[in-house]
Amino acid sequence: MFAVVKTGGKQYRVVAEDVLKVEKLAGEAGDFVELNQVLMVGEGDDVTLGAPTVDGAIVSAEIIEQGRDRKVIAFKKRRRQNSRRTIGHRQHQTKLRIAEILTDGKKPSKKSTVTKDAAAKKEAPAKAAPKKAEAKKDAPKKESKAEAGSAAPLFTAPAGEADKLTDIKGIGPVAEKQLKEQGITTFAQIAKLTDKEVARIDENMPFSADQISDWRDQAKELAK
Repeated sequence: MFAVVKTGGKQYRVVAEDVLKVEKLAGEAGDFVELNQVLMVGEGDDVTLGAPTVDGAIVSAEIIEQGRDRKVIAFKKRRRQNSRRTIGHRQHQTKLRIAEILTDGKKPSKKSTVTKDAAAKKEAPAKAAPKKAEAKKDAPKKESKAEAGSAAPLFTAPAGEADKLTDIKGIGPVAEKQLKEQGITTFAQIAKLTDKEVARIDENMPFSADQISDWRDQAKELAK
């Protein structure tokens, strides 16, 4: 038997024991969740279509792990405006294993372990938001500056004069400032980055590993 379920604004065709990644769901590894938006169920040529969902149909699934998707880089440049912006995003995801596909109002053998408390935790920040809004408008700015000052840079800047990193194709004034704030100031330093350090920058800064590897190759030539 197969089913078509909707979760996170997307539709998935699933059968028992299928493993898939969906938009993040509340719960921890080992918890069971119930997917109630079943748009279609069927077995062979016998198919039931929902209007929009199938009455009494439920798909039970086990959460295998909570994780994040690969980083997506959004780069925006305005010609002749000296304006460049790079933003990285990693979408939160939940990995599921389909346990059962049930119809006619049958209950899953393993009940959902995601309780109302879990949903309440997700709503808690939204309820707390109005209280923050009542505080002075400049309070968050002061807090963010304090946090920025206390954060340690990823690397220790070498002694001596800093290089003009914008000579590397792909590094603009904004990216150069971000790199120098993290202790990356010279061509030689970029040229000697290890794969592990490249991954570290990829994880903590809005640059992809491919971008940094390309900068490293250019820096090797400039550092000669």
